[in-house]
Amino acid sequence: MWNRPRTIKPYPDAVAPSGVSFHVQALTKIYRMGDVEVHALQSVDLDLHKGEFVVILGPSGSGKSTLLNILGGLDTPTSGQVFFHARDLAHANDAELTRFRRDYVGFIFQFYNLIPSLTARENVALVTEITRHPMTPEEALERVGLSDRLDHFPSQMSGGEQQRVAIARAIAKRPEVLLCDEPTGALDYKTGKLVLEALEHVNQELGTTTVVITHNAGIAAMANRVVTMRSGEITRIQSNERKVSPAELEW
Repeated sequence: MWNRPRTIKPYPDAVAPSGVSFHVQALTKIYRMGDVEVHALQSVDLDLHKGEFVVILGPSGSGKSTLLNILGGLDTPTSGQVFFHARDLAHANDAELTRFRRDYVGFIFQFYNLIPSLTARENVALVTEITRHPMTPEEALERVGLSDRLDHFPSQMSGGEQQRVAIARAIAKRPEVLLCDEPTGALDYKTGKLVLEALEHVNQELGTTTVVITHNAGIAAMANRVVTMRSGEITRIQSNERKVSPAELEW
């Protein structure tokens, strides 16, 4: 729970959209490097709906990762609004953002960040031991198709299997939001599809709002919506009338 509501301001009723997990308005992020200002995000507006699968496309430097980091409470904006339901993340302090990340968000990155000396089961247990109402490690690994690899070490698994352990670790705390930064970037075509199938399964079975950022436009067809970014701005938002299964994707 949020223990200090006086500093987490609910947005006004007039801007509280129904069924929206994240409400982002006029979001700006400026990094200062000496006398140089880098505008990573420029007045971004975006709503992310509960349970949808969103792909954010764009080249390096387009602002994708900065946006993802702000949504996940890993960074804060220079200006603008970021609400998770009725919670004002833009003005949350470090302790509140830590609780937000722990209780609501699962992260998946390009590199798996598994502990080499721990088995798949033990890597997932690191999360389940500090989370409210977690899955068991066995259940989380079963959901990503790794029931037969519970006691294998990362060095005994393929890259795709390691990434699926990372997904199991992220979903074991039953997050409301799953944020994925280039989850197939280090994988080959066939293995990447297996990882995307695992993400699709989690999205459908758990109803987790899932955001995948990538430079790979071929992944976009599996999303409910596709957000395209360039130079810190959203240039296009497109809804897919028909979602394509990961097995049908081509890139």
